[in-house]
Amino acid sequence: MPTVLPPDSVGLVIPQTLAFDEPLELDSGKTLPRYDLVVETYGELNADRSNAVLICHALSGDHHAAGYHGMEDRKPGWWDSAIGPGKPIDTTRFFVVCLNNLGGCRGSTGPTSVNPDTGRVYGPDFPIITVADWVRSQERLMHRLGIGQWAAVIGGSLGGMQVMQWAIGFPKLLRHAAVIAAAPRLSAQNIAFNEVARQAIFADPDFHDGHYQEHGTLPRKGLMLARMLGHITYLSDDAMRAKFGRELRAGKINFGFDVEFQVESYLRYQGASFVDRFDANTYLLMTKALDYFDPAGEFGHDLSKAFAATEADFLVVSFTTDWRFSPARSREIVKALLDVNKHVSYAEIESSHGHDAFLVPIPDYMNVFRAYMGRVAAEFTKGEA
Repeated sequence: MPTVLPPDSVGLVIPQTLAFDEPLELDSGKTLPRYDLVVETYGELNADRSNAVLICHALSGDHHAAGYHGMEDRKPGWWDSAIGPGKPIDTTRFFVVCLNNLGGCRGSTGPTSVNPDTGRVYGPDFPIITVADWVRSQERLMHRLGIGQWAAVIGGSLGGMQVMQWAIGFPKLLRHAAVIAAAPRLSAQNIAFNEVARQAIFADPDFHDGHYQEHGTLPRKGLMLARMLGHITYLSDDAMRAKFGRELRAGKINFGFDVEFQVESYLRYQGASFVDRFDANTYLLMTKALDYFDPAGEFGHDLSKAFAATEADFLVVSFTTDWRFSPARSREIVKALLDVNKHVSYAEIESSHGHDAFLVPIPDYMNVFRAYMGRVAAEFTKGEA
């Protein structure tokens, strides 16, 4: 925990909860009559409101992207390496907005919230949410904050999918789109990983068909297994070999089924800590949002046609050892954009970190990111003294 806040930190931040009373119609055909969104902001909105940036979080992310909630915090927000004074998303230049998406479990309306129609916790009755639903709720947030157009919308992984949906669904409301470690839709293999994770949760005897809160239980083992599986896919083979190899905890084989290898201990720790901060029904919703994302589906499965009406300039970034969303998937996005004559910058970053590389301050990655965001800032600082 910090005793003095770093000079490049946004410092201590306080989340705010914004209530929305206008019903939100969802892709599933259901409607949320009202909902809350929890938001954090960093930096200041300039006089003509042209410097606003939206950060879209990934599967297990939330609104706390940078800074600290208190001096007792052990670590800062999940993307603190990229957001702050002098960092790629420079808060001396940009007004940065990050929210916990609908269906989340960190304060925004989701499965752990009380259903106003029944007075009971939503639990499994919370409706399925799509990436397009998130973006529509974010568009309402944008207007609530008095922002007419985003200077940029930025996200990694599932966050990058939201960025693409923003550019397609609201082309005039953003000038730049940064899509990092993402894909235009999930492969069959990725859908399979998500299904195994969900089945692990369903099979937990404490799941109770999603009504575990009413039973005073948590599907700890199922959610732990889901997170362990997911974490394996976020790391590369190189990263796991370098970090753990085949190192034994006790220095010798014990001929049993308890934890023997360091990698086993690491995965169990990651799974156990995740259970303490994340909701199982939210995990189910988030993985389904991933599975369903396919913007080309509405355009005859032609990704170029999906991007045809976009007006934003794009930055697309991939990482060499990311096998969950490989560089080939990013190149699909780039090709589709170029096929319809869109402005796109592409960087493939050498990294051993796998999919998690988008969260790591790799020098080449940070340099590319900083340079592109400098270009974004230059557009609204030309007239400033």
